[in-house]
Amino acid sequence: MAEDQSEDKSAKPKNHNKYRRDKPWDTPDINKWEIKAWDPENGDTLPGGSLLEESSFATLFPKYREKYLREVWSTVTRALDKIGIACELNLLEGSMTVRTTKKTSDPFVIMKARDLIKLLARSFPAAQALKILKDEYVCDIIKIGGTVRNKDRFVKRRQRLIGPDGATLKALELLTGCYILVQGNTVSVMGEGHNGIKTARKVIMDCMKNIHPVYNIKRLMIMKELAKDEKLKTEDWSRFLPEFKKKNVKTKKARIEASKPNDQKDGKKKKVYTPFPPAPTPSKIDLQLDSGEYFLSEKQRKNKKLAEKAAVSAEKSRLKKEARLKEFEAPEQTKMDTKQNDKKVSNLDMSALKAKFEKAGTKRKVETSDISDFVDGGLSKKKEKKDKKKKRKKEKN
Repeated sequence: MAEDQSEDKSAKPKNHNKYRRDKPWDTPDINKWEIKAWDPENGDTLPGGSLLEESSFATLFPKYREKYLREVWSTVTRALDKIGIACELNLLEGSMTVRTTKKTSDPFVIMKARDLIKLLARSFPAAQALKILKDEYVCDIIKIGGTVRNKDRFVKRRQRLIGPDGATLKALELLTGCYILVQGNTVSVMGEGHNGIKTARKVIMDCMKNIHPVYNIKRLMIMKELAKDEKLKTEDWSRFLPEFKKKNVKTKKARIEASKPNDQKDGKKKKVYTPFPPAPTPSKIDLQLDSGEYFLSEKQRKNKKLAEKAAVSAEKSRLKKEARLKEFEAPEQTKMDTKQNDKKVSNLDMSALKAKFEKAGTKRKVETSDISDFVDGGLSKKKEKKDKKKKRKKEKN
């Protein structure tokens, strides 16, 4: 009997909609994910008519923003008055404050006003920052200050995010549809919807983790083109997207270190284990006690130092003198030089040399020259001969 009852129960299908009532207002044309704007004229009001307590937010701003905020504060005040929010600019403390009033009907608008003053403090232009008061706009302030320990490395990576003349940042803005501003240790992002901000955050954090933003920008460009195609919208895109693998290229130093034996790696010898602690390094007083200087008076110490200095200077002067004297010493002839000279002498034919000198005869007499040949204005011998010839011709004529 029990088996028959169990078979009957399993045969009957369960009716899950047995106790559900019809919902005539729930039609398929309704977009359940739509965020409706707060409109008091269409009946969007608070239960009590106004907020029970006052809520306020304040933020500090740097001194260089003071001049700009003073110029823009009137437009900010007018925009906040429309939504029932009071604001205050305190130049003495360097702070901005926003608070709710009795006119405030939208409970979430104070959060939007808080985001507005945060963006203004981080060098956002007022025209761009005021868009955050609209419901479709959202913002995110990404803290990048603690991601990298080394300051120089942090500055390089932050500059890599901006790119040459801000080209990388501009490309990221176009792909995500967000306005991005790098300021100090933070990156402020503002755009329509959460998807663009989520993507921008991922790219920024990857850049600070040493992944170049160009790789992510390439992926985003391919994804944007694939989203346009109706057939590929629902398909998996992994086959179209590039995969960038990290390569650890070993340096020359690392290769040399790897080739060394384990005992010689990093220029350190393998230490032998000893249970005893190392001997303490001797202090200045210990060294003085060992040398006996500790027991000397101040005058004796000075005299000892002067004597040591004099001995060092005397040794230096002696070495310099020896070096100077070495320059005047004749170089010693080696055995090879003496052997070569002996060979040259033995090869000479003395009888041939004697015959040569006998042929030459006596030395020619050197003609004496007058001083007139070397003095300015003196006549040479050739001129004298010419003059003599001229005189003889005249005499003949």
